[in-house]
Amino acid sequence: MEAPVAVPAARRLHQSVIGLGAIALGLAYAWGAIDIASEAGYGGVGPNFLPWLVALLLVVCGGLLLWQARHGGFENDEAPPGAARGDWDALAWISAGVLLNAAAIERVGFVIGCALCFVFAVRGLRRAEGKPAGGLRGTALDFATGFLIAAPAYWLFTKLLAINLPGLTGTGWL
Repeated sequence: MEAPVAVPAARRLHQSVIGLGAIALGLAYAWGAIDIASEAGYGGVGPNFLPWLVALLLVVCGGLLLWQARHGGFENDEAPPGAARGDWDALAWISAGVLLNAAAIERVGFVIGCALCFVFAVRGLRRAEGKPAGGLRGTALDFATGFLIAAPAYWLFTKLLAINLPGLTGTGWL
């Protein structure tokens, strides 16, 4: 078994701050959960169950991160893969798709809005990988793929779960 590599004090400090931040975030969630009603609802679980669970898990994870930082540093601590800097062009395409969906969903419906968002996101991800955007044929194929993903999701939400989503037609199928 190899001896652990000594981690510089500055790096241990930075890693400890990450653990302490997770603990602080968990405590902030717990503080917010105090004001949520606890009377049991469906299945005996009240509305405050999930916030308390998230708070507890954040504190536990933060504690484990802090312990690990204080006892040799994060394991397998290597540089993250990818580019050295952010790809702002790809971020712009993806953000534009999300904003377009938010702006147009009431006018064109959930399925078309999500398909358009998918087209923009795929274009941004392709550009981030240095691949060509796809041209007219690729864009049409991306739209069809987005449509085929969004249509069943729309149907499941509106028909099975009875959740209102904006549709393109009055029939409830698009």
